[in-house]
Parts: sequence; structure tokens; C-alpha cells
Amino acid sequence: MSFQRRQFLRILPYAFGSSFILPQNKLAMAQNPAQSASPAPPAKAAAKHESGGTEMEKVAGIGGLFFRAHDPKALGQWYQQHLGISLTPTSEGGTVWQQEAGPTAFTPFPETTKYFGDPNKAWMINFRVHDMDKIVAQLRMAGIEVKDPETYDGIGRFTRLHDPEGNPIELWQPA
Repeated sequence: MSFQRRQFLRILPYAFGSSFILPQNKLAMAQNPAQSASPAPPAKAAAKHESGGTEMEKVAGIGGLFFRAHDPKALGQWYQQHLGISLTPTSEGGTVWQQEAGPTAFTPFPETTKYFGDPNKAWMINFRVHDMDKIVAQLRMAGIEVKDPETYDGIGRFTRLHDPEGNPIELWQPA
């Protein structure tokens, strides 16, 4: 396992808390065995700021991913066809891609990282998936090169591929 991967995997529990390591129902039992395990209600994006006791407003999630492409139309169609991501509507009445709630890693890497592969690529996106084997087979049937998935205990399964413009994509099936 590469150094960057090990470092990233060590950070995940800190970034997402113990709920990332334990399934939601086991986490609830570990915190309070007398209570039944039920999903926590969506939290408001506010926390006490250390200085002054005022509440700090935080972002609630990622509202979009915008990036340059040599052929935006063709690349958008590729993401829609192979990964099921609906493009931003260009007319009234269209619907945007609704992703499922779940953990999102937000991790700046050093400029010299080899984690993304090509050093000319400044970003990599990680998509959560439900069935790694199914999506890998689907992508390979479409002629897309996908690395064999790797499993990391307590974290999940990961694989890598690239879009037609060489942008790195990581797929993650959480444990």
C-alpha cells in the first residue's frame, strides 16, 4: 500500500468520527446501550466557535463540481452514460443530480503527491458506490479500463479509473 493511501486511510476516522468505523446501529449502541439504534436526524451546520462563544456558520455540503474540459459536452455525456451523473439542466424544469447523503472526504494533498497519478492533474474525485463488483463489470463492458478493487478492513473497497480526458476517478464502496 502506498504511503499516501495509508496516510489517507488513517485520516478518515478522524475526519468522519467513529461512525465511519462502526456501522450506525453499532455506534448508537456503543454510545448509549439503553437507547435503540436509530439514524441521527440531519444536523444543522453550526458549532460553537472557541473565541467569543458565537456560533460559526459552516457549509452544509458540496453544491457542485466545476472543472475545465477540452470537450465539455462529450465529457459530460461520458459521466452521464457511465456513472449515472445527471448534468446541470440548461432549461427550466430540468433536475440536477441528487446524490445520496454520506461521508465526504475533503483532503488537500501536497503538490508533489503521486496519489492522483498524472502530476498535471490537480484534482481527483471519489464517488461512493453500492456494489463495486457490479459497477466495475459495467465499466469494463463499456471498454473502460478499471483497476482491480482493493479492500481495506473497516474502510471499504476502492478502485481507480480515468475519464476520457485523463482525470482520475476513485470509486469507493464503504465498509
